[in-house]
Amino acid sequence: MSLNEHSLQALSWRKLYLSRAKLKASSRTSALLSGFAMVAMVEVQLEPEHEYPAGLLIAFSACTTILVAVHLFALMISTCILPNIEAVSNVHNLNSVKESPHERMHRHIELAWAFSTVIGTLLFLAEVVLLCWVKFLPLKRLASQNNGTTTISAGQAAAIASTSIMVPFALVFIVFAVHFYRSLVSHKTDRQFQELAELSNITRLQNQLDHRAEAAALQSPASHFP
Repeated sequence: MSLNEHSLQALSWRKLYLSRAKLKASSRTSALLSGFAMVAMVEVQLEPEHEYPAGLLIAFSACTTILVAVHLFALMISTCILPNIEAVSNVHNLNSVKESPHERMHRHIELAWAFSTVIGTLLFLAEVVLLCWVKFLPLKRLASQNNGTTTISAGQAAAIASTSIMVPFALVFIVFAVHFYRSLVSHKTDRQFQELAELSNITRLQNQLDHRAEAAALQSPASHFP
């Protein structure tokens, strides 16, 4: 095997291990967050005497359903692709990397990674806020004895506090996700340029060695015999 082919094999194996790590992380995260969302919907206790806003209940139900659907979709992709990659990665043969579907299914792997880590996490943050409103909103209001006005209840204060904490955190999460993605893309681009430069250097060295071998073969005494 030439140096050029060996570098290509190493690059393929690196991509295979990266795809396997992404699928494992996606499957673990999706299973964990979707399970929490289902438990939250099942265990939440609605007060029959309290009139909940229709928009709140619709938003809570829709957010939970979309959250579970997104994570289950990412989990399905990981479950379908990961066994094929694991089977190839456990074979100690350099040429077996060609049998792995990580190159053909690259878009599906990136989709599962995005659904599990970005979209699914944002939906889970929204799920926490909506759950706080559904849980604490039924607490009774406290009437002021002095001026007869009605202040917000302890439940509303708790829900507002959770929303005030979660909204800045979600904005920080979005900024971090964008920054991390741009940094990762920049790193991949620089790495690809470096690998291309290394491949070009290896190809040039290989050509020089081939020319020297041909020149040595022509100058050998055996080449002068008829």
